[in-house]
Amino acid sequence: MQENLTQVPLWRQLQGAASLLLAVRDGQSMTAALEEVDATLRPGVQSLGFHALRWLGRAEALRRQLAKRPPPAEADALLCVALALIWTDQDAPYSAHTLVDQAVEAAKRSDATTHQASFINGCLRRFLREREALVAVSEKSPQAVWNHPQWWIDLVRKDHPAHWQAILHANNLRAPLILRVNERKTTQAQYLQALAAINIEAAPVGKQGVILTEARPVTVLPGFAEGHFSVQDAAAQLAGPLLLDGLASPQAGSRLNILDACAAPGGKTAHLLELADCEVTALDIDGRRCQRIGQNLQRLGLQAAIKVGDAGQPDAWWDGRRYDAILLDAPCTASGIVRRHPDVRWLRRPTDIVQLADIQAHLLQTLWPLLKAGGRLLYCTCSVFRAEGDTQIQTFLAHHTDALLMPSPGHLLPQSGAEAGVFPDNLMREHDGFYYALLEKHSPS
Repeated sequence: MQENLTQVPLWRQLQGAASLLLAVRDGQSMTAALEEVDATLRPGVQSLGFHALRWLGRAEALRRQLAKRPPPAEADALLCVALALIWTDQDAPYSAHTLVDQAVEAAKRSDATTHQASFINGCLRRFLREREALVAVSEKSPQAVWNHPQWWIDLVRKDHPAHWQAILHANNLRAPLILRVNERKTTQAQYLQALAAINIEAAPVGKQGVILTEARPVTVLPGFAEGHFSVQDAAAQLAGPLLLDGLASPQAGSRLNILDACAAPGGKTAHLLELADCEVTALDIDGRRCQRIGQNLQRLGLQAAIKVGDAGQPDAWWDGRRYDAILLDAPCTASGIVRRHPDVRWLRRPTDIVQLADIQAHLLQTLWPLLKAGGRLLYCTCSVFRAEGDTQIQTFLAHHTDALLMPSPGHLLPQSGAEAGVFPDNLMREHDGFYYALLEKHSPS
């Protein structure tokens, strides 16, 4: 427990975490909401906000017992943040009494909640007196037990009947910091030595990955400014090798022509350029995010043709030259990266899956003609939902006799190295949830 309070008072951080929860409840991503938080508060607010969103289902179940009628939105957010932080001593970042004291102080210091300070104080102190009984009652709610919306729990159980509990459990764990070594600058072994030289514990994961025992600001890690590494989950690091391995070599004097169709912020674009001498068109619909692609490639010492455009409307940006390979990291629910973005589960709605699946199908249909015969398209999503994975690809194959499904990982389910062995299909034992399907283009039979 962090009894020594930082220079920033805890009550201010709690106010910030409550503002994040308010924003998420209003449909805003926590990433965007964090940008509005004062820089001096941001690290503490982010830490508390992540914790609160991981255990929001439990907190809301407890609040319903403590107050049958919800208080005003601002007070409810602050109360739920406090309950998420104190419901169990095991994971609490501070002692329960410190959190109660500072939550009440946070309420008093805000015009929006000052009249609710006594109410919040009463609820939290009642919780401490009756914690065991209140938590026991909350166990009757699946949303409290698994800290996901009911529809999400039901769908994961339907899609993965043998693993649904492990998936939901993994979603509530903290994701580690994983780096991808830039092999044009250094090697995995050399970078591990560089970390060991300054007493940073790390281990290899996959072919180019390095997992840190304890997360640190990336800018202080050796070789950041020199482009020796990028931050990228181990599952996402599979994309480049999957697309490139076994791809037919171009004619002498020419290079592979590759499209990264939804490229921002450029992690997979960079990996392709690190692994092969190729021409990569990095396309994204968001101009601001395209700027980030350029910045990231510049740090790594790499170059790509960066274009702002809609992958679903190639007439606006395609030069008519067919590609040897296409990487389609399609827009999706992000249901596989909940460890890193705990707000996703509370932002999504069941209708989002249908809408996003339609977009994915359109992108597949539109980009397939841009591929050379003998070329390959790698379809991937950071989703565990089958509608965005297996079902999507089986439908595409049924309507495209010139598409052959190559050996592919399929659905990779979120996995923490601490619990290796739960999923037999996971090779690295530490990665987010992902889906991969590698398609090769043949002449129609």
